[in-house]
Amino acid sequence: MIRKTRLFTPGPTPLLPAAQFAMAAADIHHRTPEFRALYERVLGQLKVFVSTKKDVLLLASSGTGAMEASVSNLTSPGDRVLVLSAGKFGERWESLAKAFGCQVDLVSVPYGETFSLHAIREALRPDTSAVLVQATESSTGVRHDIKAIAALLKDSASSALLIVDAITGLGTTHLDVDAWGVDVIIGGSQKAVMIPPGLAYLSLSDRAWKATETSKNPRYYFDLRKERKNAQKGESSYTPAVALIAALGAALDYIAAQAGGSQTGGDLAAGRDALIDNAETCAAMTRAAVQALGLKLFAPTAPSAATTAILPPTGVDSGVIVKELKRRFAAIVTNGQGEMKGKIFRIAHIGLFDYMDTIAIIAALEQVAATSLNLPGFAYGKALAAAQQVYAERSAQPSSQPVEALAAV
Repeated sequence: MIRKTRLFTPGPTPLLPAAQFAMAAADIHHRTPEFRALYERVLGQLKVFVSTKKDVLLLASSGTGAMEASVSNLTSPGDRVLVLSAGKFGERWESLAKAFGCQVDLVSVPYGETFSLHAIREALRPDTSAVLVQATESSTGVRHDIKAIAALLKDSASSALLIVDAITGLGTTHLDVDAWGVDVIIGGSQKAVMIPPGLAYLSLSDRAWKATETSKNPRYYFDLRKERKNAQKGESSYTPAVALIAALGAALDYIAAQAGGSQTGGDLAAGRDALIDNAETCAAMTRAAVQALGLKLFAPTAPSAATTAILPPTGVDSGVIVKELKRRFAAIVTNGQGEMKGKIFRIAHIGLFDYMDTIAIIAALEQVAATSLNLPGFAYGKALAAAQQVYAERSAQPSSQPVEALAAV
């Protein structure tokens, strides 16, 4: 049979065709009225997508650029910050904070787990200036309870800023940024918005903007004050990624259209929720399928909808499964990262994945299991039947309500 390459990775994710067409047609100069109109429209759409009334800024960088910008703009050397680390991207927060001279307190849990609120409460100090955390830790398939963490900070009367890397959380998790009190929220282009890598976006609360005025860290390209001033004029501080911004506009239009009606900001909120519900359904189908197959979930107590992390059978390197899916079906899933390489594999659900994609990867996994995994009681169709049952149940219900992570309080 022919092999058609399909990405099942948490980033880059499959590209939206309409966004690719928009990129190809984006032959405009960035200091023109035409681009300013596009830029202002996209920044306005991003506010709806992020779920904030505050300014959203775009940076020509990967999501890590926005993570760095949040540290360099909101802290000073010697500031005490609390990093919540449960995977490779929590470790990135720790490295970034140390790179800018912060004193780092750490709440760390084993890969595959989330944090207890008690541990966070105990680690907070009167002089903690910021708490750095992921909404979803894509290296392990875990979702953290941002709402509960934000509430804890409020209840403790802490003045610490809550800075959230939601690069894989946006578009897969319901996040009410303003109502919860998230001070910085960060996203990336190669995730739920279905365009290539190269753009990061972030929004700051009023408290966070005040912190940018007192930060003593050096900054130039990532000076958020400068970027905000220029964005208010419909411009970026430096040469923007014009084609990617055009693609982002097309992608946000597409998301808005998923809720029906015209492609306006009013529909975009409903389209965003539909996108999240889609990820939740694909993730739930996948979790049910792999368990029916006889495999175990790596993060069963706090699974994310961005990606599902799966343990291979005892004695099997997860790389075998990754390679077999690619060799036989051109299906690209991801191995574990760092110390988890060979110990887990991950199937993503973020962005342009749907029912058909999910059924396809489950069927392919059944084929690999039949020939390479020697699972007790294996039978074709068990995993597919479990996924079908989940889909049928969720399709018969109204749109799902926000799903909170299960934190051990």
